Amino acid sequence: MWAVLPLLCAGAWLLGPTACGAADLAVSSLEMFHFKSWMVQHRKTYSSEEYHHRLQAFVSNWRKINAHNAGNHTFKMGLNQFSDMSFAELKRKYLWSEPQNCSATKGNYLRGTGPYPPSMDWRKKGNFVSPVKNQGSCGSCWTFSTTGALESAVAIGTGRLPSLDGDCKFQPSKAIAFVKDVANITMNDEEAMVEAVALYNPVSFAFEVIDDFLMYKKGVYSSTSCHKTPDKVNHAVLAVGYGEENGIPYWIVKNSWGPQWGMKGYFLMERGKNMCGLAACASYPIPLV
Repeated sequence: MWAVLPLLCAGAWLLGPTACGAADLAVSSLEMFHFKSWMVQHRKTYSSEEYHHRLQAFVSNWRKINAHNAGNHTFKMGLNQFSDMSFAELKRKYLWSEPQNCSATKGNYLRGTGPYPPSMDWRKKGNFVSPVKNQGSCGSCWTFSTTGALESAVAIGTGRLPSLDGDCKFQPSKAIAFVKDVANITMNDEEAMVEAVALYNPVSFAFEVIDDFLMYKKGVYSSTSCHKTPDKVNHAVLAVGYGEENGIPYWIVKNSWGPQWGMKGYFLMERGKNMCGLAACASYPIPLV
């Protein structure tokens, strides 16, 4: 994935109709108020036909958020820029539609024996992590994940943090960083990921996004519904650190959905359980500096 960053741009997004036979939700005045407030906040305008569709999607998400937050979970959900979309729509626009078969990448990272620091955050070590970017409608999360790792690798090696373009279109004439080698972490060796982040560099990894992740707001994300196999991963992100909260070990992860999503563009994810397949496909670059 480092030699040639895949151009995973999604095709045109088609607005899907409501599920066949599904009855419309009865919308309360409070829900209508929150929808209109959300529209103003996110500067949304719709045609009369699309308005009804978006209202229904918003109310469905609003109810899921409230039901989740009323339960006993390690993370909270909240409204964000995706709140007028169904999961099926968001998958078509932002996530991979085909299996990436990233397990084909042979591990070449040799792990030591530790011990490792109890916590790590490359954002606090210096100017080693670039600002959160927004992949937009281009399904190129691998591009943003890998360029983020390379930006950090160059900054750690040279003391200068470059800003690499995560656009879907690669322009060789504008290249400002080059990869000498790639450390591919052995599949499912999450402890090796800890060592790599602790000692060397932020690590790019992939995992399976399911519907409850979209409205993540804060806390340690954990799921019993996602898969842990490499053929199910559909999104790539960047681990910039790790720690522990209320006895739950977690990863500090940089996403590519803009700074308004989650915790200023970041999220915490439970560590040590190969959560949603996060340890199936992890690597970091060794730059030519």
